[in-house]
Amino acid sequence: MLPLPINLEHLIRLLDPKVPFIIKQRVVESLLNHTFAEPLQEGEFDVLEGRRITLAIADLGIALSLTLEAQRLVVCRELGEAIIRGGWREFLCLATRREDPDSLFFQRRLVIEGDTELGLTLKNLLDGREESFAQGRLGEVLIGLERFARRA
Repeated sequence: MLPLPINLEHLIRLLDPKVPFIIKQRVVESLLNHTFAEPLQEGEFDVLEGRRITLAIADLGIALSLTLEAQRLVVCRELGEAIIRGGWREFLCLATRREDPDSLFFQRRLVIEGDTELGLTLKNLLDGREESFAQGRLGEVLIGLERFARRA
């Protein structure tokens, strides 16, 4: 009997609700704060101080809300004042710079809801980075996901 092909989206939808928030929080915060160490130190994320933004990966049923506390990105439970919503492939394209971020928004593959000024500020901050997120530990995960997405 041959093993069934793995449907990553289905697997994540099944597992995500079972993973305790504190574990998600520690993993995501560690990755983000390491990835953005320099811009955080330079105050580029200060716009998030006392504010929240949510990244909603609609096709996986995952929402990740972030704020800034003491120059560190923190995952929080509260919904953001701004929500950037899209599918996991669109977020992957955004993170790896495989597609122009403005195109993703103009084509409505990524959508900003709520406080659009805050959402656009964050989008422009991320877009202004010279390198993609596909570096270091986070990069390894993103590149693996991108390879999987090309096969799926």
